[in-house]
Amino acid sequence: MGYQIELRHLKYFLAVAENLHFRKAAEKLFISQPGLSRQIKEMEKELHVKLFDRHNRQVKLTPTGLYLKEALGKNLNDLDTILNHAKLLEDGKDGKLNFGYVGSAMHKIIPELLLKFTEDHPNVIFSLKEMDNQKQIEGLLSQDIDIGFVRLERIPRGLEIKPILNEPFCLVLPKEHPIDNVNFKRLSQLKDEHFILFDPEYSASYYEKVMTIFDDNGFSPQISHNTIHASSIYKLVENNFGISIVPKSLQVENNPNIKFIELNKIKQRTVLSAIWSKDNRNPILNHVLELINK
Repeated sequence: MGYQIELRHLKYFLAVAENLHFRKAAEKLFISQPGLSRQIKEMEKELHVKLFDRHNRQVKLTPTGLYLKEALGKNLNDLDTILNHAKLLEDGKDGKLNFGYVGSAMHKIIPELLLKFTEDHPNVIFSLKEMDNQKQIEGLLSQDIDIGFVRLERIPRGLEIKPILNEPFCLVLPKEHPIDNVNFKRLSQLKDEHFILFDPEYSASYYEKVMTIFDDNGFSPQISHNTIHASSIYKLVENNFGISIVPKSLQVENNPNIKFIELNKIKQRTVLSAIWSKDNRNPILNHVLELINK
């Protein structure tokens, strides 16, 4: 056999299959386009299959190519996880875990989890990345992250989810605002205010839940700003650009220019959940899940 398929050839195929463009795939692989085209043709020849239809400068996967992309994508991710774990062991590390999270999870949940986990596993490396809900779903399915912390009520098949924090919402007001914990009765008292809310693209389901709070109070909010960071919300509130509603876990005590009123008499609550893939083979993930499930 004059040509043998190696791991790099499978990665070449996946790069073209994901980009459907030989030049873009070659740039990502740091090889020449003619070289990449030659490797793919040799692979097709060796396997006696046609992986791509090429015509009018368009590249499309054949049914065989589509099957191979789906099958290889999953298994090569598993192989990368195994090889990366082996390298970490050689370096004296027990492994690595990649976290995705919405911002509120970093205020208390994740730091407490990591502190407890490192007591028994001091040699684990953690990678932490703030991501919106949808990006976390994509990252879990592609195994770019091992575990996520989301505010979602529905998840795709193949993923597991466990609620870890069920909490009320809080109003966020400038410190000198006339409404306080003593005279606050209902949200409709603030119907003429401008509201600063988390961007719906950051978490559509969370945004819709917040909207039901306004629905139940009989008015539509005047939304002046949308943002994805709690720190931006607080800066806007303290400078009198509006008021806000956030999960209680985002309440801070070190900002003297804003105040919080817990909305503990409304039915709406928000849930922060851990989420992971059933197919993830990272051995460190199971140890973290054991701690979460305690």
